Amino acid sequence: MESTNQQHIWQVLQTVHDPEIPVLSIVDMGIVRAVEINSTEVIITITPTYSGCPAMDMISMQIRMALLEAGYKNIVLKQILSPAWTTDWITQEGKDQLKAYGIAAPVGKSADAIFLTELTIECPQCNSTKTELVSQFGSTACKALYKCNDCKEPFDYFKCH
Repeated sequence: MESTNQQHIWQVLQTVHDPEIPVLSIVDMGIVRAVEINSTEVIITITPTYSGCPAMDMISMQIRMALLEAGYKNIVLKQILSPAWTTDWITQEGKDQLKAYGIAAPVGKSADAIFLTELTIECPQCNSTKTELVSQFGSTACKALYKCNDCKEPFDYFKCH
């Protein structure tokens, strides 16, 4: 029974979206680290994408509201900072959703992060690799701004970290 409830909770959490990237659920983003159920409460462990992330208050509230709506009453949210969140935790489905939304997904693994100027970033609009870095920072600090030299469209790249 507990595993069925746990699966249901994961399904509920899949409906909670990152407020800064609304096409990604917090599960696909890798923010949800664990779901535990004991005799009196549901414990959700989350990790912010970076310490001090302003979206975490909103995400916590959305988690609580979604679980209350699904019938769960005693909800404990634990926020952990270690291990630190990494783009490696974004699911493949999440990366595909980023691309469909017009944001280039992180290239490689965070441990192998190299300078943005050394990366070949594929345009999420036309799939060209003839792109260039415009700015180290895009619409948020975790993204860089690129431009495609084929379709001429600007786009965000979700930096590997």
